[in-house]
Amino acid sequence: MLILRRADVTDVLSGRETEIIDLVAETYRLHDEGQTSLPHSTFLRFPEERHSRDRIIGLPAYRGGDQPVAGMKWIASFPGNVAAGIERASAAIVLNSLDTGRPVAFAEGAEISAKRTAASAALAARELTREDPPASVVLIGCGVINLEILRFLAVALPGLREAALYDTDPARAAAFAKQCAVVAPGVKAYPVGDLDAALGEHRLVSLATTAAAPHMDLSACGPDTTVLHISLRDLTAETILGAVNVVDDADHVCRERTSLDLAQQVSGNRDFVTTSIGAVLRGTARVVREAGRPVVYSPFGLGVLDMALAEFVRQGAERDGLGVRVDDFLTG
Repeated sequence: MLILRRADVTDVLSGRETEIIDLVAETYRLHDEGQTSLPHSTFLRFPEERHSRDRIIGLPAYRGGDQPVAGMKWIASFPGNVAAGIERASAAIVLNSLDTGRPVAFAEGAEISAKRTAASAALAARELTREDPPASVVLIGCGVINLEILRFLAVALPGLREAALYDTDPARAAAFAKQCAVVAPGVKAYPVGDLDAALGEHRLVSLATTAAAPHMDLSACGPDTTVLHISLRDLTAETILGAVNVVDDADHVCRERTSLDLAQQVSGNRDFVTTSIGAVLRGTARVVREAGRPVVYSPFGLGVLDMALAEFVRQGAERDGLGVRVDDFLTG
């Protein structure tokens, strides 16, 4: 068993944004081709009121192709951590041998999860704006995920020059601007207080909040806006029904009271989902913009991406001599 700490994971992934985006793109293609196995995620919730916003999610997955991998991510989301000065999410990933089924690696998963999420968002931003790439973005929610998204957007969209930052806590947005200057020095990042004005001025929006229920629409957005709806529960059902919707997997994203699940309950169907990012990447579908309808990308966050990136990390760690090997994990 190879134990991979966060420092090991960071060492392998640092500066590898282009490779990670390519890996995520290839995994989406394989998923669209049916070369993955992806059961529904399991949500563990708690009966106590004090844990009403907390959850732990299990995501088992198998990716086929030239480098098959299987395993599971176990990720906890405790929003109250933020006020206590610690990260909202923590995670661990176990990888299993496809020869014996035995566990072969146990990796810190929050870093992997954040980077695969950001790579998915940046990939979608690139693919959905190819005809007219944006030069600026509004980041709503000034936390770990949007920081990584900005890092990856700066690679996927080389012409990106500005990032307007909005958070319900203005002090957090101000501090976040300093972090942005480090991860994307070529992008001018600045806090904004008027969200509607910012939405009207920028054609790319990234939503990465801790919202548990819909709290906004896109009426303030311009006619050619692309929204990366990463946190999945920000937009009203009516907003989703009025958008051109791209997902990673409709079966996964239309559940657990996401905005798309609520839209499905209102409409009685999933006809509002236009296509998947995998189909776009394979060229079997294309997204046609319609006047007055924003394009909204809502990725559930497929466990198969975690497995692909965790295997990338495992191979890199083996190559570089990183991690802690426990040879008697199963026998000691």
